[in-house]
Amino acid sequence: MPMLGIMASQISGHLFAPAGAYDSLATVTLSASTASVTFAGIPSTYKHLQIRGISRGASSVTNATFQFNGDTSANYSYHVVYGQGSSALATGAGSSSVIYLGQQSAATNTFSTEIIDILDYSSTTKNKTVRSLCGYENNSAGEVGIFSGAWYNSSTAINSITFSLSTSFQQYTQFALYGVN
Repeated sequence: MPMLGIMASQISGHLFAPAGAYDSLATVTLSASTASVTFAGIPSTYKHLQIRGISRGASSVTNATFQFNGDTSANYSYHVVYGQGSSALATGAGSSSVIYLGQQSAATNTFSTEIIDILDYSSTTKNKTVRSLCGYENNSAGEVGIFSGAWYNSSTAINSITFSLSTSFQQYTQFALYGVN
């Protein structure tokens, strides 16, 4: 009887998404430290956006945040559930000027990872919903988290996203933006 991998390799069709279902729109890889990274001019031709990132802060473990279309007002909300070692924590805010991305590792050569989904980003009739999964490892002292949030500006499509970190994102931090149909 063939092994599972061999059986799976004999299957044809329907294994990959059709062309245009998941398109790379932009990738930013830092060559030097910077306090923020912005994707601007995002086309409104997709149903959703996804951002995949690896990032590292300059010092201590600090929270990265993001905002849409340069909106710095208290038009966001977020919920966070995360675990650190043997403890679990939860927090949130109903009125905030940012959505939290998660804590950034500051250890040398250690990066945090993030996957962020922004649902219905181009809608002009819905608030925008965000969900993300992130984590980092700092030599046995890490964190994994699930974050959700919303932007309460239903009449505006998202055309720019800015990620910020008070201690600066470090060299080789990378964010990749994808359009999803």
